Amino acid sequence: MTKQLEQRRAKPVLLVDLIGKNLVGVGGFLLIVIVYFGLTTDKFLTMPNFANIIATACVIGIVSIGQTFALVAGGFDLSVGGILPLGAITFATLSNAGFSVLTSSMLAMCVGLVAGLINATIIYVIGINPLIATLATWSIFGGLAFTITGGMTIPVNDLDAGPLNARLAGLPLYAWLTIGLAIVAFAVLRFTVYGRLLYALGGNRDATWLAGARVGLLGVSIYVICGLMASLAGVVLAQQLLAGAPTVGGDAALDSITAVVLGGAALSGGLGGIGGTVLGVLVLGTVQNGMALQQIPSFYQQIATGVILLLAVGIGQLKTINYSRRKSRRDRP
Repeated sequence: MTKQLEQRRAKPVLLVDLIGKNLVGVGGFLLIVIVYFGLTTDKFLTMPNFANIIATACVIGIVSIGQTFALVAGGFDLSVGGILPLGAITFATLSNAGFSVLTSSMLAMCVGLVAGLINATIIYVIGINPLIATLATWSIFGGLAFTITGGMTIPVNDLDAGPLNARLAGLPLYAWLTIGLAIVAFAVLRFTVYGRLLYALGGNRDATWLAGARVGLLGVSIYVICGLMASLAGVVLAQQLLAGAPTVGGDAALDSITAVVLGGAALSGGLGGIGGTVLGVLVLGTVQNGMALQQIPSFYQQIATGVILLLAVGIGQLKTINYSRRKSRRDRP
């Protein structure tokens, strides 16, 4: 009996071990990247450049927060690559029509809310696989952005329509907004019943349903959160550029999934967290910034992002397999 109790107490430690080692690994990789670019680029190890890395990573950071909720719950959302530019275009169009910044922002986020509900309906009511569903809506939302603008950039006429560009303690307000959202998301996933249910849903959907959780409602919520975060990122981007364009933000799907998986999330669900996502976003932002300072063409940066995604998924898969094997050994009588 004593041996069985010890085994039960040991089970949670394995998962904490896995997550902790992953964070240390990602943090170590980030440190290696910083040291490399610091040695090879004169302007990299400066406070203005670090502030620039944080500022430029905010858009993908906001999208990645929503993507974390989706991956933790066993789903993912490719449509953010279409929702983001659509949100930016909506903000620019409404701002030029005379709406206030707050109203334009809220209505642009409503676009993300509706997009999330559409995704949830396709996945949970019609029953289409999330990969196919969100890939299709990515194309639809992105195509809609091109249709509305005719493929052209919409400049914001009011130069005061970018209040989030104002700086506080050396960082723009949208950076502080991103930090605040990350803290709230961390608290929700870590300390609330809702967060625990999302992990349970990603770990074992059937068991979560048998436990009495409203699985469908939980699923709807993650796509709504993804849509809202993607459209908010579009608003931030529109205020950064004082323009909305259908061609910007299209890589948000790849970048956000890369950041979240690099941070320890599993594509099968049940693993991951905001802390790892933040580190993943910083890794991508640092790599892109360093390559830009070295004047490496942007298409090589896309290659680097793809390689990082493959490495993150491969390492994550090996860790998950190892964790499962260790857990099964502990579960044996």
